[in-house]
Amino acid sequence: MNIYKDYIKEIEERKTQGLHPKPIDGAELLSEIITQIKDSGNADRSDSLKFFIYNTLPGTTSAAGVKAKFLKEIILGESVVEEISPAFAFELLSHMKGGPSIEVLLDLALGNDAAIAKEAAAVLKTQVFLYEADTNRLKDAFNSGNEIAKEILESYAKAEFFTKLPEVAEEIKVVTFIAGEGDISTDLLSPGNQAHSRSDRELHGKCMITPEAQEEIKALQAQHPDASVMLIAEKGTMGVGSSRMSGVNNVALWTGKQASPYVPFVNIAPIVGGTNGISPIFLTTVDVTGGIGVDLKNWVKKVDENGNPIRNENGDIVLEEAYSVATGTVLTINTKEKKLYNGDKELIDLTKSFTPQKMEFIKAGGSYAIVFGKKLQTFAAQLLGIEAPAVFAPSKEISHEGQGLTAVEKIFNRNAVGTTPGKVLHAGSDVRVEVNIVGSQDTTGLMTSQELESMAATVISPIVDGAYQSGCHTASVWDKKAQANIPKLMKFMNEFGLITARDPKGEYHAMTDVIHKVLNDITVDEWAIIIGGDSHTRMSKGVAFGADSGTVALALATGEASMPIPESVKVTFKGNMKEHMDFRDVVHATQAQMLKQFGGENVFQGRIIEVHIGTLPADQAFTFTDWTAEMKAKASINISEDNTLIESLEIAKGRIQIMIDKGMDNHNQVLQGLINKANKRIAEIRSGEKPALTPDANAKYYAEVVVDLDVIVEPMIADPDVNNDDVSKRYTHDTIRDLSYYGGEKKVDLGFVGSCMVHKGDLKIVSQMLRNIEKQQGKVEFSAPLVIAAPTYNIIDELKAEGDWELLEKYSAFEFDDNAPKGEARVEYKNVMYLERPGCNLCMGNQEKAAKGDTVLATSTRLFQGRVVEDSERKKGESLLASTPVVVLSAIIGRIPNIDEYKAAVEGIDLTTFVPSIKELTSTSAH
Repeated sequence: MNIYKDYIKEIEERKTQGLHPKPIDGAELLSEIITQIKDSGNADRSDSLKFFIYNTLPGTTSAAGVKAKFLKEIILGESVVEEISPAFAFELLSHMKGGPSIEVLLDLALGNDAAIAKEAAAVLKTQVFLYEADTNRLKDAFNSGNEIAKEILESYAKAEFFTKLPEVAEEIKVVTFIAGEGDISTDLLSPGNQAHSRSDRELHGKCMITPEAQEEIKALQAQHPDASVMLIAEKGTMGVGSSRMSGVNNVALWTGKQASPYVPFVNIAPIVGGTNGISPIFLTTVDVTGGIGVDLKNWVKKVDENGNPIRNENGDIVLEEAYSVATGTVLTINTKEKKLYNGDKELIDLTKSFTPQKMEFIKAGGSYAIVFGKKLQTFAAQLLGIEAPAVFAPSKEISHEGQGLTAVEKIFNRNAVGTTPGKVLHAGSDVRVEVNIVGSQDTTGLMTSQELESMAATVISPIVDGAYQSGCHTASVWDKKAQANIPKLMKFMNEFGLITARDPKGEYHAMTDVIHKVLNDITVDEWAIIIGGDSHTRMSKGVAFGADSGTVALALATGEASMPIPESVKVTFKGNMKEHMDFRDVVHATQAQMLKQFGGENVFQGRIIEVHIGTLPADQAFTFTDWTAEMKAKASINISEDNTLIESLEIAKGRIQIMIDKGMDNHNQVLQGLINKANKRIAEIRSGEKPALTPDANAKYYAEVVVDLDVIVEPMIADPDVNNDDVSKRYTHDTIRDLSYYGGEKKVDLGFVGSCMVHKGDLKIVSQMLRNIEKQQGKVEFSAPLVIAAPTYNIIDELKAEGDWELLEKYSAFEFDDNAPKGEARVEYKNVMYLERPGCNLCMGNQEKAAKGDTVLATSTRLFQGRVVEDSERKKGESLLASTPVVVLSAIIGRIPNIDEYKAAVEGIDLTTFVPSIKELTSTSAH
C-alpha cells in the first residue's frame, strides 16, 4: 500500500471526527511527499506542498531531517520549487527549532558561498536550541578564523536572539470564563482516561472540560476578538493535582495563540486564573508556554469589627466577593504597572505574575528559550573571552546574615549553578540547579519524547545520575492503544539513555512498577534533586518535584532545572501512636491538625514540608511524602536518623541489584553507578564524615506544625464531600473525618488497595486480616469487590517468599498473568478479590474504573470527580481515601465499619506503626 494513500485515508477518517490531518513526523511519508512536489504534473502536488510547509513536525523527528535536507537543496539551487524560494526556505528553517535545521544552517553558514553564508548566519542568530555538536562546530570554525562564525558568536554573546524579540504588550485584554467552582484539577483540563491521545494534540484538545464549555469559549472569542479568554477557578486553585503539560496545551489550544504558522496545534501564551491562585507545579507548566497565571483573590475572608474571621454554622470561614469575574467580564492586564483593571478601576496587584523572569518567559514564548538562551550566551562570551553583557534579569539572590538553612535550602545551595561564589542563599532566591534523578511516566512520556524532539535533544545529559521511564500508568490494560504507543516510547527513551521498564529488544521481563517507587529506590543520596513527570514525584530521600512533560524533557536534555528556593514548613510529632492505628491515619491527621492549628489556612500550599520522620524507613515514610501532593505542597523532605537512612539505602541497593540482574542496566552502567553512590553515602554516614541531612537549628520556617499522635484514636478518612452545599468545598483533600462520623452505615461498593501510597507492609496487612477474619468467622466472604494492586514486582516476590501471597491467591478470584495481560478494562466487578498487575490501576483513571455512581474506598491519592469513579444519573461517584485495614474490612462487610468492628479485625496485626525520634534532628549552623 502506498504510504501517502494511507495518510489520505487517515485524513478522511479524521474528518468524520471533526479533525484536521495529523502532523507528519515520519521520514518515509515526507520523502514521498517531496517526490510528489518535485513532480510538476503530480495530481497530489498541491496538497503535498501544504503538508510539507504547514504540517510537518520540527525538531529531531525523522520528518524534520528530511525537510531540512530538502530546504538545503532549494537554497543551494539543487532543487527548484516555484512556491518555495530560497528566502522562504530560510524562513521555514528558522521555525524548525533545532537538530537537523541547525545542522543545515551551520553547513550553509560555514560553507563557501558568501551570500548564502550571510543569510544562514542571519537565521542562526535567532536560534537558541543548539547542543554540544553544534557549538563545537562554531568553536572549531571560530578558532580557524572563520569570520561568519565570529559574527554569529558575537550575536549570541549579546543575546540578540532575545533582545531583538518584540516587547511584551503593555496592555492585554482578557475576557473571563469560569471553568468551575472550587479547586480545578488538571483532570478537568486533560482527563486521565484520555491519556492515550495526549500526543495527538488536536484530538486530545476535544476532551478539555466539556464540549459545551468549548463552544462557550468559541462564542466569547467571537464576541471579543481583541481579547484572550482567561480560564478561571472560581473560589479555588487552578491546576491542582498534577502539572500535566497536556492540560496547559489544551488551554493554549483553545485560548492561546499559534506558536508558528508552520507548526500545527502548538499554541502558546494561555492565561489562567484562580481565586486562590495557580497550583505551583501547574504554574511551572504555564511558564513553559509563555503563559500568565493570575492569583485573583476575588473572594476574601469576611471579618468582624475586631478583624476576626466570621464563621458559619459549620465552622467554615465565610467568604465575600471582592469583585466579580463572572464569565464574560472584560478585564485588562497592565504588564507595565503589573495591575489588573476592570475599566479604570484597579482590582489587584499582579507583581507575582510579572516578575522579571516571568516577563522574559512571556517575551520569548516560553521558559525553554530562556534556559537555552542563557547557556548559549555564556558559551559564546567565554569563547570570545569577554564578559557576557547583562541582558537577562539577574537571578534573585537572598541571603540573611546569621540565619541557618532549612533542608531544602541546603540541597539547593549544594546543587546551584551560576550563583555568586561563596554566597549562601535562602528561600525566595531564584536558582538554576543540577538535577540528579529524572523520571518519565508512560502517559506523559510520549509528550516528553515530543518535547525532546522539538528542542532537538538526542542524548541524556551527563549531569544526570539516573533516569527511568516507567510503564505503570498503562499497566492494568494492555489494549491496542497501549500496544501502539508504549513500545515506541520505550524504544525512544532507551536510545536516549534512560533505564526503561520495558526492553525494546524484549530480553528482560516488562516491569510495570509504580514510577514513584522506582524513583524512590534509585535515589541513593538524600541531598539529591529529583524531577519527575507526575505530581506524586515525592521521594522520601532527597527533594523531588512533580513536573510537566516539558520540564522533564528539559531536565533530561540539560541536567538542570530552574526555580525559586521554596519556603519550608517544619512538621514534628509528639505522643504515641495507638496500637490499632495505621501510619496512613497519621498522614491524614497531619492535614486535619494543620488546618485546625492555622484556622483553616493551608500553610503547606506551595511550600516544602520538612517532615522530621526520624525513625521510619523510606518505604513507609513514602506514605507521608506521597500525600504531600494532596496537601498542595511544592515538595517534601524527610529528615531521618543516620541508622534509618542507612537501612533505607541498603533496601534501595538490593532493589537496584534486582534491576541489574534482570538485565535492565544500559551501556553506561547507570544502575551499577547508583549502587556505588549508595555504598559511598553509607560509608560517609557510618564514619561520621557526612551524617544524614538535617536542617540548621536556627533555620527559619514559614510555620511549624506539631502533630499530636495521642489524639489520633480512630482511623481517618479523606472524604470528597460530594454533596456539600458549597461547591468549592467538594473534591478537596481537606475534609478529613474519623471513622465514627459514618456510624458504621455508609455503604461501600468497591475497595481498592494499591497505587503508590501502599508498600509491602500494606499487602502483609491484607493477608493478616484475611487470616484474622477466617479464624473469627471460619471463612472470608466479600460483600463488595476488593481490588489489590501491588506497587512493584519486588514486593510480590518478597510476599511469595514469606508465604503471604499464597493466602492472597487463596481468596482471589482473579490473578494477573503477564503472559496474557488484560486487553480490555474491566467494566463489571463481582464481590470477590482481584489480584491485579503491579501499577497504578484504578488510581490513574485512564484504564480501570469503578462502576458509575459507586462509592469507592481506596488507599490511593485521588478523590477528584470522575477520576476513579464517574457520576451516574442516580448518584454522584465517591472516592474516599483510607488506610489498608479500613479498606479491606469495608470490602468484606460492604460498608465503612464502626470502631469496634475495626478494632476486632486488626487485633494482633502488625500495622504500619511509627515512633517519633527522641533526637533533635538539627545541626549547628555554619553560616
